[in-house]
Amino acid sequence: MVYAVVRAGGRQEKVEVGTILTIDRAKADDKGNIKLAPVLLVDGDTITSAATELANVTVTAEVLEDLRGPKVIIQKFKNKTGYKKRQGFRAELTRVKITEIA
Repeated sequence: MVYAVVRAGGRQEKVEVGTILTIDRAKADDKGNIKLAPVLLVDGDTITSAATELANVTVTAEVLEDLRGPKVIIQKFKNKTGYKKRQGFRAELTRVKITEIA
C-alpha cells in the first residue's frame, strides 16, 4: 500500500492514487495537472520523511473542476452605537484526482 501526505492549500492531506480531493484554488499546467509537495511517503514498510529523499518524489493530480465553496456570512454588531455590518465570503476551490505517486 502506497500513500503520501501532501501539502495542499495550507493543509496536509493523506492521499492515495485515485483519491479525489478538494483544495484551495490552484493553477494547472497546460495538460491540466498539478504537482503537490509531499511531506511524508509510505511505501509498504518503508517510511520516507527526509527532505532530501522527498525531493525526488512527485505527487501528480489531475484537475477535475474549479468550484466555489459554501457561502459564509460575517456579521458585526456594536450595541447602542448604530453600527452593523454584514459581509459574505465564498472560497475559490479546485477538485483534483490523484493520478500518480512516484
